[in-house]
Amino acid sequence: MNVAEAILLKGDDAAVAIFYKDFVLTYRELREKVKLLASGLLARGHTRGDRIGICSENSPFFVISYLAIMRAGLVAVPFQTELAAETFARIVSDAGIRDVFASKRSLGRLRSWANGSGVALLAEEDLQTLGGDAKSCLPKIDPVRDLAALMFTSGSTGAPKGVMINHRNILCNTQDIVSYMGLGPGDRVMVVLPFHYCFGTSLLHSHLMAGGAVVLNNDFRLYPETVLQEMLTRECTGLAGVPSTYQILLRKSRFRELRFPKLRWFQQAGGKLPNACIAEILRAFPQVSYFLMYGQTEATARLSYLPPDRLGDKLGSIGKGLPSTKLSVVRSDGSMVRPGSNETGEIVATGDNISSGYWKDPEETSKFFGGGVLHTGDIARVDEDGFIYIVERERDMIKSGGNRVGAKEVEDVIAELPEVVEVAVLGAPHELLGEAIKAFVVLAPRAAITSEDVAVYCRKRLPVFKIPEEVIVLKNMPHNSSGKILKVELRQMLSKRASPDGSVLPASRATVVNS
Repeated sequence: MNVAEAILLKGDDAAVAIFYKDFVLTYRELREKVKLLASGLLARGHTRGDRIGICSENSPFFVISYLAIMRAGLVAVPFQTELAAETFARIVSDAGIRDVFASKRSLGRLRSWANGSGVALLAEEDLQTLGGDAKSCLPKIDPVRDLAALMFTSGSTGAPKGVMINHRNILCNTQDIVSYMGLGPGDRVMVVLPFHYCFGTSLLHSHLMAGGAVVLNNDFRLYPETVLQEMLTRECTGLAGVPSTYQILLRKSRFRELRFPKLRWFQQAGGKLPNACIAEILRAFPQVSYFLMYGQTEATARLSYLPPDRLGDKLGSIGKGLPSTKLSVVRSDGSMVRPGSNETGEIVATGDNISSGYWKDPEETSKFFGGGVLHTGDIARVDEDGFIYIVERERDMIKSGGNRVGAKEVEDVIAELPEVVEVAVLGAPHELLGEAIKAFVVLAPRAAITSEDVAVYCRKRLPVFKIPEEVIVLKNMPHNSSGKILKVELRQMLSKRASPDGSVLPASRATVVNS
């Protein structure tokens, strides 16, 4: 079944599907707009499997475009709204994109990038002219063979990788989430996570499939207090966020002091929120269920969850696999670690929610999806009851403020500076972001640049969420006998500089710039 059709199947015609500022969109209106745009895309000459880009903040425009693309049997490719020109060009080229839906906020930047590229930008006002015949027949799809979306994320190389998500992937994962969350038509979720991020789109999928509603608010980073007020006004039943979402609410708003009569659950994924923060939330909202979850883009969204009633005795665990997902922790030889022991292994997963691999990248696909099994790169142990605890992250990825940042991508940018001899980038624990990006550099003798110059260069070349919080200049980089940089020693260096409150203190042999 076409996943867009399934997502829109349950909602009552008159019920509100989307709240956005002062605008509301009912299920009847959403269904009509999606079908008209889907037929319009086909009338434009697109055929089954064509990739269509979307560059937009969360809005009804994004939702209509996204669902219409999939409803037409085409493939939605959401762009990060803060992407750089080089990334835009790479994704457009790799995915073979001819059309990109662009919001008013994105059009200015994209116009200069799209000129001469053969890419057409479709603005919000084009939705009317693109509308097709409401009675036209839309193509039937194969839920396994036909892709629904390409979700670009950073692979092990740091370059953007298109995770191939088919219709069955989304259907399977969404049905599991709706089931274990107990979602229904009465649910309204406050959405502050972007839809170009799989956690964000999972909120859209699950609430529409349950016949509920999504409340879209893009002001969280600047005005978290206004988000809380809208939660009250819209009578939201749920809030979802990454660790920094809850840390900002706890430290920079009246979150704990307010009462939300309709609120019944929290969702948290995208990294580890400190146990102390979770305990703080539970004390402030004892009647609200807290769903701690674990997932990856390569798994559509979710791999596991910890039931709220197990927070008391299993805090720190990611729980167990979803009903349709088999989650195991295996040694290097493929055998499973012994539950209740201190043995560690890699988390691997199978199930209908697991992607078939990376777009046009057989090497990375073979590495992480060998034998139809997703190798997550996360190292974990299993307790005597089968609950999984992550102990370290094998892939060199940094999760900062809900964004996945490839260390190599940042390293490659810094290495463009001729005065830089060596560079290493890693993530360090951060109170609000979950992980902060730290860059270590060794400069050439008598180099005429400083750590501040390196930071300025990063600001010019990287989107905001990939800019190192600190640039640390070292005289020598630690290496092993093979000449590889020992990042474990760099982490130890940061740990020794940590103050009791978790912030990082300057070290005598490092120049630190807070950028």
